[in-house]
Amino acid sequence: MRFSVSFADFLSEVGACDVEGEWRGEIQGISTLKEAQEGDLSFLGNSKYTHDVSISEASVILVPASFEGKPKPGQTYIRLENPSFALSLFCRDLEKRFWPRPPSGIHPTATIDRDASVHETASVGPYCLVSAGAKIGANAVLMSHVSLGYSAVVGEGSCLLSQVTVGHFCEIGREVILNPGVVIGADGFGYETANGVHYKVPQIGAVIIEDHVEIGANTTIDRARFDETRIGEGTKIDNLVQIGHNVRIGKHCLIVAQVGISGSTTLEDFVVIGGQSGVVGHITIGKGTQVAAQSGVSKNIAPGSVIQGSPTVDIRLYRKISALQRKLPDLFKRFNALEQKEHNPSS
Repeated sequence: MRFSVSFADFLSEVGACDVEGEWRGEIQGISTLKEAQEGDLSFLGNSKYTHDVSISEASVILVPASFEGKPKPGQTYIRLENPSFALSLFCRDLEKRFWPRPPSGIHPTATIDRDASVHETASVGPYCLVSAGAKIGANAVLMSHVSLGYSAVVGEGSCLLSQVTVGHFCEIGREVILNPGVVIGADGFGYETANGVHYKVPQIGAVIIEDHVEIGANTTIDRARFDETRIGEGTKIDNLVQIGHNVRIGKHCLIVAQVGISGSTTLEDFVVIGGQSGVVGHITIGKGTQVAAQSGVSKNIAPGSVIQGSPTVDIRLYRKISALQRKLPDLFKRFNALEQKEHNPSS
């Protein structure tokens, strides 16, 4: 994607910084350190790419304040405490430019029940369905093909992208982002088996999404069997995550792609779960816990834990076990040699 932003306008977006170098042109693109060309902006956000800074052709590079290198002729370094965050601030404004908020109003192809309530500043896009009793708050945006069930609520300033479904009686808070394909409030997976037959257990609860939550594409959050499934304020959930019925997730948690959380489990505030991890039902993961990728959590976890593996153990123990596993082939060779020597002393 190409654009044109003056160097002065860019500086106004990134906050406190030190500028070093002579380049002052128009920024025309954003690229990696290796792939950047003249006119591009790049950044050093991970120390393992430090070597790439010296060979980069980017005209402007965001670097940490402590970075020791110097810009080449015709190049400028901008020194900041957090280059990645500074770039995010700039991209936020680019996003507003290239994906502006759609105008307020209801598209003529949308279907709005006469008992629904849509704020006059809200935007309802093509082919949306808003059922009876549903409420859409001020400045909320529903892009195309969004479906709201009976008495569903979408809070002020929230944005539901294409193909999002919000089930009956579910509530979306303020400034929430639901990416394409998100399903809020599908039935939880509940069955009772009697005489060899699986009978469906009705799921009559709801899903409550608190303020400032973001949920990635094609993630599904099941309605509760009764009461509620709840996602806490400020929590960020990646693509392709499955959250079961009656799960309660605290504030400001991070849940990475392809995580599965079984029913009636509680995540306290500030929990981080790495990609492709699985969590059994009816347990509690304590505040501030970090779960490494591809882990299996099978029991209650104390607050502040850092765990890995399946089943999970303290990450320091996991790393020791992994190091020992790599030595097993040599250990067995030595063991076999000793065993042969014992059986054949003369050899």
